[in-house]
Amino acid sequence: MIIHFLLPLYARRVNCALKKEFVIYFSDQSPCCGAPVYRLKDGRIRCSRCRRRYGLKRLEREYRLMQCFCDDLSARRAAQSAQTTYATAKKSYDRFRRLLLPYLEHCYTAHRDEVVEYDEYLYLDHSKRRDKRHIFDAHNFLTFDYGGKVYTILMPPLGRYKHAFLHDGLEDVYYEAFSRFLKIHRIARLRSLENTIVRFWRYFDEFMKKYKGIEADNFIYYLKEAEFKFNHPNPERAEVLRRLLYGSGA
Repeated sequence: MIIHFLLPLYARRVNCALKKEFVIYFSDQSPCCGAPVYRLKDGRIRCSRCRRRYGLKRLEREYRLMQCFCDDLSARRAAQSAQTTYATAKKSYDRFRRLLLPYLEHCYTAHRDEVVEYDEYLYLDHSKRRDKRHIFDAHNFLTFDYGGKVYTILMPPLGRYKHAFLHDGLEDVYYEAFSRFLKIHRIARLRSLENTIVRFWRYFDEFMKKYKGIEADNFIYYLKEAEFKFNHPNPERAEVLRRLLYGSGA
C-alpha cells in the first residue's frame, strides 16, 4: 500500500520509469514495424519502411496509458500518470478492450482442440447480491480451459425471464424455481473442484470489485479484459497490447 502523502513522489518515479522504457522502445524504431526511424523538422518521427509519421508526445501518452492499463490502474489514475484528461484515458482504455476481443478469439481458435474442461458461471454485481430479485440481472457465461488458459463466451441475458417471473408478485416462489432450473440445466465438464476455471472465477470476481455500474452492453469488454490479464502475467501484457496497437513488428 502506498501512503497518501507519498503518492506524488511515487508518481514521479513511475513517470521516470515509463519515460525510460518509452525511449528504449520508440527512439530508434518504428512503432508499427520496428524499422529504423528518422526525425522530421516538426519533431515527429517517420518510419523508413512504411513512411508513417508519429508524434512522440502522442506516442508517449498512449504508451503510458497502455502501461497503466496493464498494471490494473483505473482510468482516473492513468490520466494523472499520463498527464491527460480522464476522458482521453477512458477512451484509450475502451480502445484497448476492443482490441482484445479478436485477439482472444484468435488464441482460442488456434488451440480449441486442447480444451479439457468447461463450466457455466453466473456473475452478479456485488452491490446487488443481497437482494435475490436481482438474479435476473446476473451475467451468464461459459468458461473453457485450454492448456491452462481460459476462454469465455457470454450467454444470452437472463433479463428476458424477469417480467414473466415477477409480474404477479410471487418473487420468492419464482426465485427458488429459477435457481433450481439454472442448476439442473448447468453446462459443465470438470475433472476436479479446484481447477483453472474456478481460479479464473475468483480472479474475475475480485477484478470486478473496483467497477461500479457497468452497463450490460459493455460487460463483455470487462470480461475479456479479465480473461486477457488472467492468461498473461503482467510482463507479457504490455508486449501483446503493443503489438495489437502498432503491429507485430514493434
